[in-house]
Amino acid sequence: MQTYHLFISHSWNYAHAHDNLVRLLSAQPDFSFKNFSVPPHNPIVGAQTDAQLAQAIENKIRPCSAVLIMAGMYSTYSTWINKEIEIAKRLGKVIIAIKPFGAERISSVVRNAAHAECAWSTKSIINAIRQHTAV
Repeated sequence: MQTYHLFISHSWNYAHAHDNLVRLLSAQPDFSFKNFSVPPHNPIVGAQTDAQLAQAIENKIRPCSAVLIMAGMYSTYSTWINKEIEIAKRLGKVIIAIKPFGAERISSVVRNAAHAECAWSTKSIINAIRQHTAV
């Protein structure tokens, strides 16, 4: 079984969405992934400037198959989510927008950057990853 390397972009103010997504993906017996994201409980240490932090994030994104982005409206205004989008685009990474559960609208910034959009459902997310990443 292929192991997908994923960077899950999210706002630390909405860390529960990251944690819920990790739980959803981890519960699937036919799906294997390695999580390269930066959750609040495992922050990047040693970066003392924004440039160093951006470089550390780039180093996390570089080996990934895809960048998953929580596409809530807050993403539009998040400096770091926007930087992660820029990094992913520059590195040629697949960007998958995940619509928050029950949301009627999603961030246009994320939508415009994404190669694919998917619903907040395990099947939809895994299908988007499999369909848009190389084997």
